[in-house]
Amino acid sequence: MPPPAPRKLWFDGGCRPNPGRMEIAVVTGGRTWIVPDCGVGDSNRAEWLALLGAMDLARQLGETDVVFCGDSAFVIDQIAGRTAAHPATADCLAAYRNDLVSFSRVRVRHVGRAQNLAGIALEYRRAGLAPPQPLADQQGLRLSLRMA
Repeated sequence: MPPPAPRKLWFDGGCRPNPGRMEIAVVTGGRTWIVPDCGVGDSNRAEWLALLGAMDLARQLGETDVVFCGDSAFVIDQIAGRTAAHPATADCLAAYRNDLVSFSRVRVRHVGRAQNLAGIALEYRRAGLAPPQPLADQQGLRLSLRMA
């Protein structure tokens, strides 16, 4: 029997205005988690918080082999080492690296905006449309935004 497929989690963060109130979303297994108020910051910090939230959710679900899918080149390029850590979000990169020990295998993939299920969920929310399923606080799991 082949090993189970890795768990895919889509993440997205944003804020309006930029800088402004940050919000994040994580989607996996046909379920959506949205944290509508993550404090004040810019879109880059919001993207990082979304990835850290996805990592937290994966841990809560007991996943150890994961693929995180996001549309933020800013975040993904830092993780891949293609760009240096930005001073304003170096704490987020450090938190990401510290959290890696929770997993046996982690991949972070860049996806286009139109393929980012978490980004689509945030757009639905911004448009005032109901999400297709209950939000995080209605599902018994909560995203916690821990920093290093």
